[in-house]
Amino acid sequence: MKVLVVGANGQIGKHLVKFIQEDDNLEAKAVIRKEEQAAYFQDLGAEVTIVDLEDDIDVIAKAAEGVDAIVFTAGSGPHTGKDKTLMIDLDGAVKTIEAAKQANVKRYVMISSFDTSREAIQSAPEGFAPYVVAKHYADEWLTATDLDYTIIHPGGLTNEPGKNQVQLAEKVERGQVPREDIARVIVASLNNDSTIGKRFQVVTGNTPVEEAIKSI
Repeated sequence: MKVLVVGANGQIGKHLVKFIQEDDNLEAKAVIRKEEQAAYFQDLGAEVTIVDLEDDIDVIAKAAEGVDAIVFTAGSGPHTGKDKTLMIDLDGAVKTIEAAKQANVKRYVMISSFDTSREAIQSAPEGFAPYVVAKHYADEWLTATDLDYTIIHPGGLTNEPGKNQVQLAEKVERGQVPREDIARVIVASLNNDSTIGKRFQVVTGNTPVEEAIKSI
């Protein structure tokens, strides 16, 4: 399965491309914004394509030609304003979903926020609400399609080494989870069709990732 990783140069994305390249069933095509980011992915043997998520849908669809799945793990980051949150976390996600349809890619994995419910928007800390709003509507757009989607809602993301031990379900108690383990969850989701049409929250727990995914 060839996987287009949108947001490959992000902190989850780098782990993800590495794990995909180590998996006998998968190969990565890394979407990056700048040529100088390419070396890391080329060293892993991954194909690289340069795309700006503010480009037209056609540009993203061209990058998606010939792939079997798309993972959206891009984000505007915590140091940008509401405008970039709108353009990347919402519109970039929606354009990628539309590009998947255009390129006839059925499998789509979305990395969302832990809780994107209406209640979460209303109770979000100051400054965080625009991100939750963006993720809420991107998730809604995806679930309204006929794509074979999986939506992953990670807890508070950390850069600690992954433990390959998680707790995941439709609803779990809020907690933290290493980005490295979210990358493992994505790989396991791609390898398990039982995750199609599912959305679930993930935090650090006591169950090996592959075993936890099989329980979904």
